[in-house]
Amino acid sequence: MIELSSVKAPRILIIRGGAIGDFILTLPVLSALKERFHKADLEILGYPRIASLALDGGLVKAVHPLESPELAMFFSDHALVDKKWREFFAGFSIIISYLYDPNKIFEANVKSCGVQQFIAAQYRPDETKMIHASELFLKPLEMLTIFDSDPVAKLSIEAGLPLVSCLALHPGSGSDSKNWSEKKWKELIGYLLHNTSLQLLLIGGEAEGGKLQRLAHGVPIDRLEIMQNIALSILAKRLVRCCGYIGHDTGVTHIASALGLPTLVLWGPSCEAVWRPLGERVRILNQNNQLSEITLNHIVRELNLLKLI
Repeated sequence: MIELSSVKAPRILIIRGGAIGDFILTLPVLSALKERFHKADLEILGYPRIASLALDGGLVKAVHPLESPELAMFFSDHALVDKKWREFFAGFSIIISYLYDPNKIFEANVKSCGVQQFIAAQYRPDETKMIHASELFLKPLEMLTIFDSDPVAKLSIEAGLPLVSCLALHPGSGSDSKNWSEKKWKELIGYLLHNTSLQLLLIGGEAEGGKLQRLAHGVPIDRLEIMQNIALSILAKRLVRCCGYIGHDTGVTHIASALGLPTLVLWGPSCEAVWRPLGERVRILNQNNQLSEITLNHIVRELNLLKLI
């Protein structure tokens, strides 16, 4: 193990691919490292469109693109790896990798660059063990004498503008099996319009297609805002101004909960014990893992408990 206090300007690299939710559930690792090695520079090798959230939140100093073509050579056995990347990896005291590397080829190539300490972490949980993803991702830090870290993902981003009484709604996901029906979302929107004074923010990406426009049909324009296909950094700065959030098991839901919003998650077929967002302001509405069993009354009750209506 390296004693970082003896190293001048130490740098730690966290390598993290995966989807939005995978990255957000790895934020506790960044927080734990920042607390333990507060003089070290933390940097990420990942997907900038996602990892920039950690940069915006002040958790890391820099983000480097995992998509760089030269990096592909590091996954080839006995490859002649790029000099620029050899020098890059050699500049870190510690590298923690969450990449899928079953044959340890990437690990061997990175170690050959002269890295002082390389820690291979499990890239994805084994759901049969029922260990929450964040707790699993924190486990490798025990090699650095970091124990019992907070597994709750936290992201601190300045709103920039005053908070508003706006409820964010994300009616989609990357899989139809994780989605509450469009008809029921329309019913919920109608209830909120007629029984509250809340502004509504509809969020979506490419997967939602025309769903947001269909749900917005007939809604007064002064009560509704749509944000679709926008950068995550912009979305996070808009979300942090909202009073709450409702969504499915998605990466955006993990962002909302990490920002500290009162968050209601309509849970479907995923393994809740492993993948649920954690936090005191998060409520999971799970009716036997069956989204079809969730009713408007269930949601109204939960919104009351979250003090959103």
